[in-house]
Amino acid sequence: MSAGVKFSLSLIILIFSLAILADFVAPYPYDLQNRQKPYHPPTRIHFIKDGKITSPYINLYELKDNLFKVYEERKDISCKLKFLSRTPYGIKLLSVEEPCRLYLLGGDKLGRDVFSRLVYGARYSLGVGIIGTAVTFIIGALVGGMSGYFGGRFDTLTMRVVEVLMSIPTFYLLLSLRAIFPLEMSSGEIFLMIVFILSLLGWAGLARVVRGMVLSIREREFVLAAKSYGAGTFRILRKHILPNTYYYLIVSATLSIPAYILGEASLSLLGLGIQEPQPSWGNMLSEVRNIDVLSSFPWMLSPGMAIFITVLAFNILGDSLAKKR
Repeated sequence: MSAGVKFSLSLIILIFSLAILADFVAPYPYDLQNRQKPYHPPTRIHFIKDGKITSPYINLYELKDNLFKVYEERKDISCKLKFLSRTPYGIKLLSVEEPCRLYLLGGDKLGRDVFSRLVYGARYSLGVGIIGTAVTFIIGALVGGMSGYFGGRFDTLTMRVVEVLMSIPTFYLLLSLRAIFPLEMSSGEIFLMIVFILSLLGWAGLARVVRGMVLSIREREFVLAAKSYGAGTFRILRKHILPNTYYYLIVSATLSIPAYILGEASLSLLGLGIQEPQPSWGNMLSEVRNIDVLSSFPWMLSPGMAIFITVLAFNILGDSLAKKR
């Protein structure tokens, strides 16, 4: 296994682990507000006190200027960090006692913990990527495989549908299809709707490539031998033809997942995706469309960094797998 594959897999496993264990990793619920501490800066974790190494602790932050959201770190009030402890919100990996509040990546305008919302939001953003890609590749592989194997009118009709879908501007179709659905949909319904839209758009290009591969594979000796032994059509597709496209499908999937994540982020950024208070990386970024917020509170850009790191990890994995082929 190459260094690129190891590095990217490590990042992907870490990101997915944080998303799956969000209830344990996040210090607070994603919708817990603290209106007295808007745009709280990231809390500093200290290991030295009075010139001596001590157990990690944080200091209380006090809001000094409510207009410009200026905070002062009070060194006279300290709170020790607690690991694997029971809190009012359940057992948490990392927590702190009152009156302090732990903001690892700062807080938003409602005083909600950005880090907690980030790991909870990963469930929606990554879920769209994984489920959407799975649905797309199942449909694309089956349609492309059958089109290439059977040929004739079925192939002609299928390819015309593929060409029509591929000629439609993807982003504008996303907006148009989203506008059809009512705005008061729940976040779960919106999640399924986004998966449906992205899957509807994504399978066409894959089906076309798989069709071309099947046209070549169906003339090879092992396929002709299977036919001579009386193997059925769907058995030949399932056992002999489609398995020979798996490597391409795996590589292509790792490169497609980032596109689905970015598609969900784009919709949510525009307010057409996952709705508040449910977090996703896209709707968390909507707050930094205001340049004043971005310049004054740069930690609000952390969902963008999460998207960048995730997309980078999948792209490195896909490129590394493609080179090994």
